[in-house]
Amino acid sequence: MPKKVAVIGGGVGALSGAIHLARMGFRVQLFEQNQKLGGKMGEHVAGPYRLDTGPSLLTMPFVVDELFQLAGYDRSSSIEFIPNEPLCRYFFPDGTVLDASANGSRMRSAIAGISPADADAFDRFLKYAKRIYDLTSDVFLFSPFPEFRKLLPRLQLRKLFRIHQIDPFRTVHQAVCRFFNDPRLVQLFDRYATYSGSSPFRAPATLNIIPYVEYGFGGYYIKGGMYRLVDALAKVAAELGVEIHTSSRVDRILHDRQRVSGIAVEGEHLSADYVLCGSDVVVAHNQLIAGIARRREKLNRLEPSLSGMVFLWGVCKQHPQLKMHNLLFSGNYQKEFAEIFTKLRPPEDPTIYITITSRVDPEHAPPHGENWFVLLNMPSLAEGQNWAEETKRIRETVFCKLRRIGVDISSDVEVEKVYTPEDFHHLFASNRGSIYGISSNSRTTAFRRPPNRSRDIKGLFFAGGSTHPGGGIPLVILSGKLAAELIADAEGLRTPHPQ
Repeated sequence: MPKKVAVIGGGVGALSGAIHLARMGFRVQLFEQNQKLGGKMGEHVAGPYRLDTGPSLLTMPFVVDELFQLAGYDRSSSIEFIPNEPLCRYFFPDGTVLDASANGSRMRSAIAGISPADADAFDRFLKYAKRIYDLTSDVFLFSPFPEFRKLLPRLQLRKLFRIHQIDPFRTVHQAVCRFFNDPRLVQLFDRYATYSGSSPFRAPATLNIIPYVEYGFGGYYIKGGMYRLVDALAKVAAELGVEIHTSSRVDRILHDRQRVSGIAVEGEHLSADYVLCGSDVVVAHNQLIAGIARRREKLNRLEPSLSGMVFLWGVCKQHPQLKMHNLLFSGNYQKEFAEIFTKLRPPEDPTIYITITSRVDPEHAPPHGENWFVLLNMPSLAEGQNWAEETKRIRETVFCKLRRIGVDISSDVEVEKVYTPEDFHHLFASNRGSIYGISSNSRTTAFRRPPNRSRDIKGLFFAGGSTHPGGGIPLVILSGKLAAELIADAEGLRTPHPQ
């Protein structure tokens, strides 16, 4: 009789874990509280406009390929990866525009175009970032940290002697300043700390692994929209026998303070040998797991990551000044992050990120129109915030900043949907509205994300962006894989390899 695993949540991490577990012979039941799978990786359709609601960029595509291969599928027959070129068009407050590219020669030329003195700095910076990746990826990305029995074979002696080279004692900003002199380039490479929901002025320089992943492996879009990945994973999971239940809210994780026994779903108790929780780890301990107050209190003391405000706009006009991915920087980056993390208030002058997938998929907008995904970094939820008022202010701030680059859409938005930190909290059960779980704004939190295995209750495991190894599509997929492998290890099973 196959052992039963209850999977909580239908995000990409939970789907990854469910696929791995089904492939290993477990009976898997997955429960998602919303009507559709995907979690924050969603899709919104309004009339002729189709928009992704979450991640807009895929890096480390080999992680997705490996998941499909393990399940016995060919990824290319399900979804198509399209390289982003340019990766992003950057607009600086002084009017400078730079098109970033994963093509090394193009990126060097772009940098030389705005700062000839920094022309050689990019290669040196990428070499430095690659060294961090080479030293850390086995432990911090591809292994279930801190499962030391599994880590020891990967901790080669030569790597232990070079561990100082992962640069844990400087901040991202301090390290970037050692390579680039031009403040615009410093701001550009500081930006990558936000990929983990953190501040470049507080997060350790080890996070400079992130730009290497983007420039070294490239950035990709999924043809038809990023949500096509959720569709494909759901199809694979169902064909492998995963029982998927949507609109099914899990009320509690059942346990006797030593081992899980199942879950309660809308009043019904369902037995399970293991539980894989894809919900935010902090929220799970606050709402689903009773009896372990000490762990709950410890998790609640951790600083949440960035939240965000998202505008989904159907714009009845086209703007050739913009590429598929665009970013308008704030005039004072340090002030922006101080407002977000120290004052816990929306920034006065926010950085604006815009994705327009109709550049690649014209059918995502009507003729002569565009579909805009607009993301601004915001603080997590705190007392005194008024998100209705802030939404009005920030909308006008976005329109004003766009006019500075010659783009006026104030009278051209015919479809709008807004997500605030309150929406992230209520719709996706994220801790205080955070998007990336806990922040990495200190060495303690950056290297000690909540692990994939519960330290308090046997049989309870975690996957998703709030747990190890972190947020973003590839890392969330890896979290599901690592959690599933730990469950298999608990059963004494050998994990399968990609076919």
